[in-house]
Amino acid sequence: MNRSNPLFPYFCLLLAMMLWASTFVALKLAFRIYDPMVVIFGRMAVASLCSLFFPFVFKNIRFRVKDIKYIAFMVICEPCLYFVFEAKALVYTSAAQAGMITSMMPLMVAIGAWLILKERLTFRTCIGFSIAVTGALWLSLASKASSHGPNPLMGNFLEFMAMVCASGYALSLKKLSDQYSPLFLTFIQAFAGAVFFFPALFLPGTQLPVQAEPLPLFAILYLGSAVTLGAYGFYNYGVSKIPASQATAFINLIPVFSLIMSAVVLGERFSNGQYMAAILVFIGVILSQDFKGIVRTDPAPLLEG
Repeated sequence: MNRSNPLFPYFCLLLAMMLWASTFVALKLAFRIYDPMVVIFGRMAVASLCSLFFPFVFKNIRFRVKDIKYIAFMVICEPCLYFVFEAKALVYTSAAQAGMITSMMPLMVAIGAWLILKERLTFRTCIGFSIAVTGALWLSLASKASSHGPNPLMGNFLEFMAMVCASGYALSLKKLSDQYSPLFLTFIQAFAGAVFFFPALFLPGTQLPVQAEPLPLFAILYLGSAVTLGAYGFYNYGVSKIPASQATAFINLIPVFSLIMSAVVLGERFSNGQYMAAILVFIGVILSQDFKGIVRTDPAPLLEG
C-alpha cells in the first residue's frame, strides 16, 4: 500500500495491533523458562542493537530542550513502568485475558486527549468505544481461569495498571510526533528500557539463565525486533498522522487477535460467546473511526534517510 494512500496510517495501526497481540503469547513462551526481568531486558537490548542498522535515524535531529520533560515522561510510562506491570501480570493471568484488558486503554487516552491535547471527542467515537469496550468485557467474562492464569484477578489488575502507563505514553507521544520521527522515538524507548532493566538482572529475586533454550531465545529476538521495532514503529507512525483518540481505538483489536493467537499457539479454546464478543469489538473499532479528512497532507516517511 502506498504511503500517500489516506488509509496507510490505518494499515500501519492494524499491523501494530497484530504484532502487539502476539506479545502476550511470546512472553508466555519465554516466561516458561526465563525470569521475566531477563526476558524484558533481553527484549530492550535486542531492540537497541537493531538501531545500529538504522544510523540515519539519529541524523539531522532538531532536538528541543523543552521536549526533555515529554521524552522523560514517555519512557518512564513506557517501556519502564509499563513492562514492570505487564511482566508481573503475565505471571498471574493468561495471554488471552491480558490482551482483553488492553481494551480499557482507548477510553483513557480519548479522555486524556480531550482534556490535555484538546482533541475533538465526537459522539460517534464515544458510541464506538462503548461498543468495543462492551465486547472486550464480554470476552473477559466469557473466559475462565486455567493453568495459564493461576491468579487472573491479580494479573488483570496489574495489566490494567500497565494500560494506565500506556495511556500516558500515547499522550506524550502525540506531543512529540510532530517534531521527531517514529523510529527515533522507538529507539529512544528501547535505549531507556535497556538501561532501566539492566540493574534488575542483579536483584536477589532475579534468576539468571544457566543454559540457552531455543524457544525462549527466539521469543526474545522476536519481541526485540519484530514487536518492539515493528509494532512501536507502525504505531508511532499511525498516531503521528491521525488523532490520538482514533489511533488508540485500534487497541480494542488486540483482545481479538490475542484470543486467536492464544488458541493456535498455546492451545487455549474459546466459546461461541467469545466469538460474538470478538465481532462486537471489531464493530466498535470500525464505528469509532472517521476515515475522511484526518490524514495530514505532509506525511514524513517512516524510514526517512
